[in-house]
Amino acid sequence: MWSNLFTSILTLVPMLGNLALGYEVQTGPLDTDWTYSVGTNPWPEYPRPQLQRSQWQNLNGIWKWKKASYPGEALPESHSFQHDIMVPSCIESALSGVMKLNQTYSWYTTEFNVPHGYTQSGNKVMLNFEAVDYEATVYVNGELVGTHTGGYWHFNFDITKYLKSSGDNTLHVFVFDPTDALGYMHPVGKQTRTPSHIFYTPCTGIWQTVWLESVPESHITQLDVIADMSGQVNVTVGTSCKGSDPVVISVFDNDGKVVGSAKGIANQPFDFVVKSPDLWSPDSPTLYNITVKLGDDTVTSYTGFRTFSIGEIEGVKRPLINGEFIFQFGTLDQGFWPDGIYTPPNREAMVSDLKVLKDLGLNMLRKHIKVENALFYQACDQLGLLLIQDMPSMPLRTPDADQQTDWERQLNILIQQHKNYPSIYTWVIYNEGWGQITEGYYPEFNITTRIRELDPTRFVDATTGWHDHGAGDWHDNHHYANPQCGTPFYSIDSTPYDHQRIAIQGEFGGIGHNVSADHLWKVNDAFLSINQTYEIDLDLDAYNYRGHLLLSELRDQIERYACSAAVWTQTTDVEGEVNGFLTYDRRIQRTDRNQWRSDIQALYDTAATRGGKASKRRMAL
Repeated sequence: MWSNLFTSILTLVPMLGNLALGYEVQTGPLDTDWTYSVGTNPWPEYPRPQLQRSQWQNLNGIWKWKKASYPGEALPESHSFQHDIMVPSCIESALSGVMKLNQTYSWYTTEFNVPHGYTQSGNKVMLNFEAVDYEATVYVNGELVGTHTGGYWHFNFDITKYLKSSGDNTLHVFVFDPTDALGYMHPVGKQTRTPSHIFYTPCTGIWQTVWLESVPESHITQLDVIADMSGQVNVTVGTSCKGSDPVVISVFDNDGKVVGSAKGIANQPFDFVVKSPDLWSPDSPTLYNITVKLGDDTVTSYTGFRTFSIGEIEGVKRPLINGEFIFQFGTLDQGFWPDGIYTPPNREAMVSDLKVLKDLGLNMLRKHIKVENALFYQACDQLGLLLIQDMPSMPLRTPDADQQTDWERQLNILIQQHKNYPSIYTWVIYNEGWGQITEGYYPEFNITTRIRELDPTRFVDATTGWHDHGAGDWHDNHHYANPQCGTPFYSIDSTPYDHQRIAIQGEFGGIGHNVSADHLWKVNDAFLSINQTYEIDLDLDAYNYRGHLLLSELRDQIERYACSAAVWTQTTDVEGEVNGFLTYDRRIQRTDRNQWRSDIQALYDTAATRGGKASKRRMAL
């Protein structure tokens, strides 16, 4: 019944869209409590909290959209647009107002006014995109501004010379998304046009915030801050003019008191010390505000003082946070939403997932082959959730040399754009062999070296699961449902524990529990894949009993062997998967709160008997 209903909905949507333009949330296979409260002013927050200025304008809202035919086609006439569309959103999503699948080529358009004063005193107007999947070609007032390739990265263009002196300006964006296209290998994570089991509906188009800002001709473009547990601060202020202009940085505590300041030269690293800082950790995620000045440009940011290192405790390699071993336990976090696909309905919805994890006592999550918006990472910084950040993987094929080169280029962007977040403590290169070259040479060794050059302050997990050749800091085992973490036993998809590296259970658990159709992704193929879940428990008593047994088994491996961290699958259900702490609509929480809090605390307490520090549960904010 549900399958026939959804088919009818998809058939009706194009017919309605051709009658008249007008935005309306579509009826998708499943909604959330936030779906119909988003409105037409989505994501109003400043999108880059680590490089914030006072003069900015949000361009999110209702734009116009139409299907395109091929790259390089002429800019469309305004009357030819077929739908209103919510920006940001995925074209495939109900929140977009379009909800169309398999759109390889698309046009977007909107009009905007530049606020008075944005171009005074020689200032420039920057047009910023937080993420467009996959390739965006941008036009302002009919003139080509530039092109960007890569679906997860923020980018911008100086559009000052393309602007009208007064009145409306017209913005066009041509989007090319080659997901599943023959001959293309690029970072897609779990997106596919043929969803099944652990692969999901793709995201096409402008899926994160679009905005303007006014900047001086010489302005700050990048702020790299390393603040360690001793109070040592290393700063590099990248600028648009690449010169050696003077910069001034000040660090403030939560009371607004200056606790450290220094002068340096732009585009060159310099150091200073903050005496006796309060350290950032999952138990106490203290953050300090920052102000940086370069000539007429001022930006605000924040940082946390912490150090990640490797130590040997009782003969076992351990990950140290501020010099201490704290067991790390988190979930595999997919970041998919039934109403928005890749784009959460709003910040409240996005943060609610994190608060559930924090309330249960988790101190970590693994952001699984997806990159989120900057406000997600800020929330993890604020709540005290350690982050394992995956590089979005290519499809399950072997790339050619050019495809591998471009994927590595984009991995560099991942690190450059995210290395300032205190909560990120591990970079993941490959997930379960997806897009991994395993014949002729092993690229993860050179990539690991490159990551350490870009960011020497974090751990590298070169291969999470499967084809492990010895690179990186972690030895990562995947096994369902039982853990095999740092143990003298392993399965066919893993390798014997390598005592020269840190042991992590990169994935385990995955136990499932079916629910009524009210809480399921109402697509027939998704229904059919539910029984592919690693384990199905018929009721919540059984689900929580099994969870208790598996965490007890993990606790034993911490006590007996070398286990230092573990990732449970997963935060939420996604489409045909029913193994989340939360259902896909976020309306049911399966976990017995008291039981799981007790079992998770037992992991930390057991690690303390192995020379670690017992992490204390910190309630969600």
